[in-house]
Amino acid sequence: MLKIILLPLLLTLSLYSGSLSITGTVVSDNQKMIGARFMGYVKHIYFNIGDKVKREDTLFELESAEFDILKNQADLALEQAEIMVDMYRTRLDSIRREKALMRVRGKDNSVDWQNMDLTADNVQAGLAATRSMVKNAAEKVKQMATIANYLEVKAPNDGIIVQKRIREGDLIVPGMLAMVLVDLDHLEIEGQISEADLLKVNAGDFVDVTIPSIKFRTRGRIKSIVPSANPMTHTFTIRVSFHKGHTKIFPGMYAKIGIEYGDDLVQK
Repeated sequence: MLKIILLPLLLTLSLYSGSLSITGTVVSDNQKMIGARFMGYVKHIYFNIGDKVKREDTLFELESAEFDILKNQADLALEQAEIMVDMYRTRLDSIRREKALMRVRGKDNSVDWQNMDLTADNVQAGLAATRSMVKNAAEKVKQMATIANYLEVKAPNDGIIVQKRIREGDLIVPGMLAMVLVDLDHLEIEGQISEADLLKVNAGDFVDVTIPSIKFRTRGRIKSIVPSANPMTHTFTIRVSFHKGHTKIFPGMYAKIGIEYGDDLVQK
């Protein structure tokens, strides 16, 4: 009976000959830096730090005098092009009526008829050109409508606002950081491992994960080992993936990573 009990224990001891404990921090694997694609003044902010948002929620709105000018110019260009199309159409219809009257009067072979044909060709060319102008102006109006959507900055995914660097009335330009959105559904643990212990871990190894503050324990897996040592501390960064279930875990929480390694790794 004693042999039966000791056998699994001996197998376990032969498989794992040591353990390593390192500290880490909970981080989000999906953190978004929110900015604006168009320059303008912040008109309204709908969310603050700590607020949870859903995908496509409007985070803040911009107002831009420059955009208003461009939009008015595009609308005016489209309106003028449409007026010119109507003008050429009216002129072309008039020429056709005049030619019909000339045909009735038997003047379809006269010099006036030939001049009328030349005028009709010129009007037809002008009509084709203005139709092209209408098409281009309509495309410009569509572009302005797309830019108008940029004035409403929306959340790219569900998450929580952890940073807000703008206030109403601030001028924001493209590339400027406005908010930081963190996804709470894709969390990982980031830790530092010393250069001397690097051979004891491998990507894909299972590890023990503990968050002491909420007494949370689970099994995780080493997702990656960043191959760039810190020249000051000679440590490497490791990322551990884990499933939090329905537990309330937030980025920044203190965590512990327990790693068990085999005797063959110690010998190396």
